[in-house]
Amino acid sequence: MPTLGVAVALPLALYYVLRWQGVAQWQALLLSSVPPVIQAVVEAVRHRRARFFDLLVVVLLLVSAVTSLISGDPRVLLLKDAALPAVLGLWIAGTLLAARPFAFQFGRQLRSATADESAERRWRRDPEFRRALRSLTLLWGAAELLDAALSVVEAVSLPVDVVPVIGRSQSLGILALVVIATVRRSRRFRERHGVPLFGLTAEATGEPPVPGTAPDPSRS
Repeated sequence: MPTLGVAVALPLALYYVLRWQGVAQWQALLLSSVPPVIQAVVEAVRHRRARFFDLLVVVLLLVSAVTSLISGDPRVLLLKDAALPAVLGLWIAGTLLAARPFAFQFGRQLRSATADESAERRWRRDPEFRRALRSLTLLWGAAELLDAALSVVEAVSLPVDVVPVIGRSQSLGILALVVIATVRRSRRFRERHGVPLFGLTAEATGEPPVPGTAPDPSRS
């Protein structure tokens, strides 16, 4: 996945530099979208596989570029930035129907192998644990869809030259709020149940029993 600098800062700076040089809006938008695509291609070559988000970035740029060339309307390229959080939000929300929702899958990136086994057991046995992770998944999906909806309104109603900075600031602001809400929810859950929703936790740390279940004799 593109780094924050390549995905946000560099395209934004490049757009306004190009506009300062007198480049047309649609051309500046198209050229400023290239760095994340280059990053996605480099990552695909490095890991010898293309990840979903990287493919999405490339496909949306190609489609919007062709459409913009045909129509001559730079707002088509602005709508590309709304499509990214829309697809991401739908995918996150869709994981609520999967075996493990997005929040649980995200937590796997923060756990050791032993801790992940502990989380799997708790997922199967503890409805409060499942409910908390599903609610966070819903929060993240809704936030991305909100970002997408606001981006569409901005793309079709605001002056083209102000949309990039407003859109990027909006996305970062929504992301920050969701991260804060996630951290606070995780802390409250740990204080109440003695178990973190994310992070490194192993059975050896003394995982508290799930309410209503008998203690495991093998751990006594």
